[in-house]
Amino acid sequence: MHQDGTSLAHEFAHCELIGLVLSVAVWSAAPAGGKVRHVELKVSCQYQGDHTVMSVAGEIDLYTAPRLHAELAAAVAAGSPARIIVDMSGVEFCDSTGMNVLLAAQRLAREGGGDLELAGPRPAIRKILQVTGLESVFTVLDDPAAVVGQ
Repeated sequence: MHQDGTSLAHEFAHCELIGLVLSVAVWSAAPAGGKVRHVELKVSCQYQGDHTVMSVAGEIDLYTAPRLHAELAAAVAAGSPARIIVDMSGVEFCDSTGMNVLLAAQRLAREGGGDLELAGPRPAIRKILQVTGLESVFTVLDDPAAVVGQ
């Protein structure tokens, strides 16, 4: 329960299937009246044949990682096998918590015979992938627009 009376369940709305495009859900992690800055993560999903494109925008950190984890787990559970492409072009920041969420989702997808790929990470995110060695763990696609057309 948050200070403003809203529950986590209220904020963890999952993407709901509407035709082939899923609704966009926004998760906000700013305590009411607190001095912590407003952090927001937007996630939208599109099922395209044999794969799911999940577009992520905002910051992935300790506050927003649970939201991303829930969305990725739902996408992995929905596919058989799941091929998930995470469009990272809108991600401005990602800390170690966010990287761990992406790694866990990749492991789940691979255990089910699928995979998780990253597309279009900004230079700061790509640098994190390089420094941590995760660039060799994930398949990293340069152009997220090309993925949407696949």
